[in-house]
Amino acid sequence: MGSAADRVKNPSRGSVWLDRRTPSRSRKAEQPAGLDRDRITAASVRLLDADGLAKFSMRRLAAELDVTAMSLYWYVDTKDDLLELALDTVFGEIPAAPDDAGWRDRLRALATSYRRMLVRHPWVSTLIGGFLNIGPHSMLFSYAVQDAVRATGLPLANRTGATSAVFQFVYGFGTIEGHFVQRTAEAGLTQDEYFRQAMGTIRADPELSRMMRPSESLMEARGGDTVEEMRERDFVFALDLLIAGIEAMRERAERHA
Repeated sequence: MGSAADRVKNPSRGSVWLDRRTPSRSRKAEQPAGLDRDRITAASVRLLDADGLAKFSMRRLAAELDVTAMSLYWYVDTKDDLLELALDTVFGEIPAAPDDAGWRDRLRALATSYRRMLVRHPWVSTLIGGFLNIGPHSMLFSYAVQDAVRATGLPLANRTGATSAVFQFVYGFGTIEGHFVQRTAEAGLTQDEYFRQAMGTIRADPELSRMMRPSESLMEARGGDTVEEMRERDFVFALDLLIAGIEAMRERAERHA
């Protein structure tokens, strides 16, 4: 277990979840009343949602809480500690899949909720993989995923591959969707307005229009009157495709058992 200074120099050496020194410093009378780690973490999530990861700082967080920046260090040792706490907090927004549901419905529910969380919090996709991500909410989500995949009946050696197929797909889909939603909001446009403007620009350029022509029939066949409807159809079909693949691979394993 490394010190806070060690984690700053080499973040891969440690995690806030592996450092059991809480609070990190002894309490003094000048600590702000009503300030605690949960309140600080909740404010961090709000700031990250509003301003994004690049603008997040301890100084901005302190201003949000109306305290001094140094006050925050009574509760966390580094900014990375706060990012880890914020990351785990939003994983707590993913509801548990119904215990009495079949594995297909459980996988769909977990995948759909994971996607929604990534879209609500576009900064999350950057942090996943950058930290150990072993907080309590994240671990509960991981256990629920493993439990659903275990129920598929796939051989043990194939289960991590199935998990990757489903949830790395959702990670990519949700990340792109979240960034698109964020971009349209920053432009002051709805998703449909942004899409129409982009397509109008492409169609106005002869070379781009020619390159886009083969995709026009695909987009028409996909259906949907809005960007959200088109995206939803793609997500549902892709997830059904992955679940069908899991079923097919399980049946193949059973035939060769």
